[in-house]
Formats: sequence, C-alpha cells, structure tokens
Amino acid sequence: MIDAEALSCQELVELVTDYLEEALDVATRAAFDRHIAGCPDCTRYLRQLELIVVATGRLTPSDLSPEAEEALLQAFHGWTRSS
Repeated sequence: MIDAEALSCQELVELVTDYLEEALDVATRAAFDRHIAGCPDCTRYLRQLELIVVATGRLTPSDLSPEAEEALLQAFHGWTRSS
C-alpha cells in the first residue's frame, strides 16, 4: 500500500501514468504534488514523460503496423505490474 502522506521516488514512478491520466484519488494526488514540489529528479522525470506524450500523441492500436504491434507485444511479454 502506498503512503499517501509521503511518496518515495519509486512510488511516484509507479503512479505517474495515473497522474498523467488524472486518475489519482485526492489524497494520493496531493502527496504526488508535494513530492514533485520537493524532488528535482522526479520533476525532471515527469516533464520528460509529458514531453513524450505530446511528441507522440495518443496512439491507438489501429495506428500501429502489425509488425510494430508484434514487436511491442514481444517486448512486454511476461512483464507484470508490481503489487
């Protein structure tokens, strides 16, 4: 379970997608914002991800060639989200 009072850098990394999708609950979002305000490395990481999203746009599966889709599936085969 994530301590919504004080996030570690690792916890922030695990939550960044939900943050960018505005899917965090209020307490976790506040903890995320507090961490970003005091951690230049995580701030830089978040900004880099935001730039990637802007640069690539929002791809859908239909935007990928079958070869690209297969390469991505192979790259992530066996990957699981940490609990």
